[in-house]
Amino acid sequence: MLKEVTQEEFRQEVDKGLVLADFFSSTCGPCKMLSFVLNDVDKTCGDKVNILKVDFDKNKELVEEYEVSGYPTLILMRDGVELKRTTGLQQKPVIIKMIEDEA
Repeated sequence: MLKEVTQEEFRQEVDKGLVLADFFSSTCGPCKMLSFVLNDVDKTCGDKVNILKVDFDKNKELVEEYEVSGYPTLILMRDGVELKRTTGLQQKPVIIKMIEDEA
């Protein structure tokens, strides 16, 4: 099960290796579908990446800091530095490739 993080928890985790941040909204249909995909990705790649769920509506400061303009948005980072970004519903193979390219 993936964990939704607060802004403080995000800041503690983002600098620790490879992190995939999922900026989502609880009212967004594609975000809900992506959550299921990310649970599968976590089962496959959980030892390579830490997946953090960031609620778009509850973490406006992070949304502004990372210039997230829509949701769902996935940002792959290593030690706090952005490597890749995608917006919209993504399929499991696309996300796994994104992670494995940087792992």
